[in-house]
Amino acid sequence: MIHFVGAGPGDPELITMRGRRLLEEADTIIYAGSLVNPAILDWAKPGCKIYDSAGMTLEQVLKAMETAEKTGHDTVRLHTGDPSLYGAVREQMDALDSKGIPWDVTPGVSAFSGAAAALGAEYTLPGLSQTLIITRMEGRTPVPEKEALASLASHQASMALYLSAGMAEKVQKALLSGGIPPETPAAIVYKATWPEEQVFRGTVGSLVKIAEENNITKTALILVGKFLGENYERSKLYDPGFSHGYRQGAL
Repeated sequence: MIHFVGAGPGDPELITMRGRRLLEEADTIIYAGSLVNPAILDWAKPGCKIYDSAGMTLEQVLKAMETAEKTGHDTVRLHTGDPSLYGAVREQMDALDSKGIPWDVTPGVSAFSGAAAALGAEYTLPGLSQTLIITRMEGRTPVPEKEALASLASHQASMALYLSAGMAEKVQKALLSGGIPPETPAAIVYKATWPEEQVFRGTVGSLVKIAEENNITKTALILVGKFLGENYERSKLYDPGFSHGYRQGAL
């Protein structure tokens, strides 16, 4: 069995209980060494065969999985954050299906959650935004035309940008051309939840300056939106005058 496991955003304690158990039981672990905190591998049992997929191709990863399966090994394919976001897992799952190799998925905490925790922020503040857009700046991997950053920016919803820290100038230009005012709050969170985590606050108009002054080129999220500001409306959920299925509001 191949277990796709989300390692979480960085802090080893943020992996799920199920994810940790699978790591402790695994005979083979294939982990994304360029992104996963290696401290998580401390839970591997003695004798566990460990591969770093950072220098491997898809074909090599699949061969390692197939070899482990033939020898009766339980295998963990360890991805950063949650496997469903920028994890390149679908192609692995389809290939395993074609070979008749069973697999399952254990979700993980994604970096956008870790970044919000670092900022003490809530993406969905009443009166400001009830939508979070998770996207990226187009790089070597193309983005569908209708999902161009400038187009998404026109909604002026809360935004979390992955894989874009090294393209701050392009990001800033796209956000501004999409109609986001330059004074809109923004932040760059470097290595959210890792020991070396750093938080840089500013505005859309200062994103390039922040990235350049702090030499941020990778392993960072760019967050954009009014949710990073000070003003918002109180939620209805805990308003004394709001009734719902568990409480009658005061008249």
